[in-house]
Amino acid sequence: MTYAVRCASVRFGDTLALDNVSLQVEPGAVLAVVGGDGAGKTTLLRALVGQAQLATGEVDAPPAEAIGYMPATAGSWSSLSVAQNMDFVGGIYGLSGNALTSRRDELLDRASLGSSIDQLASALSGGMRRKLGFSLAMLHDPPLLVLDEPSTGIDPVSRIDLWRMVSEAAAAGAAVVMSTTYLDEAERAAHLLVLDGGRTLASGTLADVLDSFDGAISTTARPRRRAWAWRRGREYHEYWPTTAGVPIDAAAVTPDLEDVVVTLSMLKRHESELAS
Repeated sequence: MTYAVRCASVRFGDTLALDNVSLQVEPGAVLAVVGGDGAGKTTLLRALVGQAQLATGEVDAPPAEAIGYMPATAGSWSSLSVAQNMDFVGGIYGLSGNALTSRRDELLDRASLGSSIDQLASALSGGMRRKLGFSLAMLHDPPLLVLDEPSTGIDPVSRIDLWRMVSEAAAAGAAVVMSTTYLDEAERAAHLLVLDGGRTLASGTLADVLDSFDGAISTTARPRRRAWAWRRGREYHEYWPTTAGVPIDAAAVTPDLEDVVVTLSMLKRHESELAS
């Protein structure tokens, strides 16, 4: 079974939040939706789970009870304990008794939350709270798992734990769609969808996206063209179109995913200028 959003457009008043965007994911695979603030990531995921109305396009997804959705918020109830959160959500999906207890304990152990089962969700660290939210989304073993920036703003160890849980869910057969601002996470996914301003900049495997790059990247301490340069650590990366080529005294590098995503976003912002 393939799950998909096809040619989707979403409007909020006069704002076009999604403009003819498509995604497709199969069981056992992870698709990463990449983009900055306002790119349309959350709107696309909400469309996939039936929480955003399409102006045009269509969605091919299972019913709501067969979807595990983790929103960009914590995804849990702060006034309930870890166990109460799990039991409450389990009841929504018809889990009870030994089946609920067994599934709950399994997920909490995998999330390293077993020792916190009686703590209030509000007392958990940010990373622990996000892992609880993931466990709640996975509780009913859904065939489609949709995660909105699950690792944003949490510590590196919790990011590793969350990615391990995502990988395990996909290995067990779930189709996983996750949005992220972390490009190192996106590189691990089977497929990528890069958004900017509600439009698709690139899609496909990591190799597809890298191969689609047209131009060159150089590193420098002092960019020649500020409008086409961005800081990476202590130096700048600078984009050069293929027609111009990299200056002979510049240090060319092999573009990585960050170079491609940043350049595509720059090209989109400058498209009217380039067309003139």
